[in-house]
Amino acid sequence: MEAGIERILVPGWDVSSSEAALALALRYPGLIDAAVGVHPHHAAEMDEAAWTRLEQLAADSGTRAIGEIGLDHHRNLSPPDAQREVLLRQLDLAGSHGLPVAVHDRDAHDETLEALLAWAAQGIRRRGILHAYSGDVAMAELLHAAGFLVSFALPVAFRTAEGPRAAARAGERGSYLVETDSPYLGPDRDRRNEPTTALRVVAELGRLRGEEDEAIAADVHAAYLALIGES
Repeated sequence: MEAGIERILVPGWDVSSSEAALALALRYPGLIDAAVGVHPHHAAEMDEAAWTRLEQLAADSGTRAIGEIGLDHHRNLSPPDAQREVLLRQLDLAGSHGLPVAVHDRDAHDETLEALLAWAAQGIRRRGILHAYSGDVAMAELLHAAGFLVSFALPVAFRTAEGPRAAARAGERGSYLVETDSPYLGPDRDRRNEPTTALRVVAELGRLRGEEDEAIAADVHAAYLALIGES
């Protein structure tokens, strides 16, 4: 907190890590918020016992979001059909509990966008975020119009990340978050990816948008509180 980090959303990627995220949130209230969910890599592992436990975690008062959910057709560590089924079921879970979603999308832009827009069209009040955003401006604008945020990680600083960089420049105030995606997407091979990495993302967004870091941080803070229902 001395570095200026006030809130951290910790997501699960399967049932056991979701339990661990919730335990952290209970240990550090006011600093850590928990998201519970099953990553597409683990979609094929889900059985009814796992679904029952996930539903219990979603109902816990300490849970602030359903995530990390989504689609990953880059590696397809679970079959695409299993990924789709688990994504849709978790969207339903989020809707039934009034929770936003934290969404993973890799090499699945069109399909992810279609699923999220269809879900939002059901009148869902609290939508969610596309984490480590890798899409383009057009996708971001469609998501924003449907009530979603996009979240930028350190790769937005790479000049090869043309789509995310353009989306960062064009996004309205209050339409984006920043993240570390720890332990992945860190500063380099030798430096640990820790919460303060998010400050480097803030600085890059400031350069891209021509705004002061403090203004970016204030927008992110307000957008996050609105996402979890504390605004």
